[in-house]
Amino acid sequence: MKKTLNLKEAASLVENGDILAIGGNVLHRTPMAFVRELTRQNKNNLKLVKTAGAHDIDLLCAMDSVSTVDAGFVSYETKFGLASHYRNAVQKGHIKTNEHACYTVIGALRAAKMNVPFMPIKGLNVGDLLLKNDYFKVVEDPFGGEPITLVKAIVPDIAVIHVQECDQNGNAIIHGPKFEDVLMSRAATKVILTTEKIVPDAIMKRNNERIDIPGFLVHAIVHSPKGASPTSVNKYYDIDEKSLTSFLTKKTKREVEEYIQSYEKKDYGGRMV
Repeated sequence: MKKTLNLKEAASLVENGDILAIGGNVLHRTPMAFVRELTRQNKNNLKLVKTAGAHDIDLLCAMDSVSTVDAGFVSYETKFGLASHYRNAVQKGHIKTNEHACYTVIGALRAAKMNVPFMPIKGLNVGDLLLKNDYFKVVEDPFGGEPITLVKAIVPDIAVIHVQECDQNGNAIIHGPKFEDVLMSRAATKVILTTEKIVPDAIMKRNNERIDIPGFLVHAIVHSPKGASPTSVNKYYDIDEKSLTSFLTKKTKREVEEYIQSYEKKDYGGRMV
């Protein structure tokens, strides 16, 4: 298949019930145009994976698109408060949250990257997380005899990652913090990139030592300028505080739908596709 798709085509690759890893971290370099398109296509029963989520998980929960969340942290940064739609969905039993520490999500993705069923982790041998999350199991270390906690591998069906630039083959460079995006690209069965710009192959070849995600891992590319807004992208734009503040006032599903509709021209690059 061709690698360069429009937003609708790329989002259609996500199936209901998929395990979906979302790149970025809290309010930084999150593929929000893609997330919004998932809701327009009425995707549901998604199983979300992320170390530290915020607007992405909150919006998907508001639109009843989620069945489970595996994350170490879901909330906005201090200025914007809690992720109320996520919190309400958990409290009402509409979604199941598998609460992690951020590093246990990383451990689960590392296991997937290495094609092993679990990963031993240090420092989590007691506590409520072990009681509430089915992904953890405490066993005896066969070498030292001490208890050791294992975290079950999480293999995303798709990882969707927003990058600053890539070429038409999917070779991508991430400027600034990479968060867990490189790891996600190695752990997932398929990788979809949304990108601020697509650069000529010759430019990428001159910078091949800086490539973070090689093209052979990438299933599809979407040219998506400002595709992370209202979250920030290093070297491109800051957090859109006005948009986030507006979203946080939305209480009903209909209000959230109207908020998503307000992004249509931006998400489709000024044209409907």
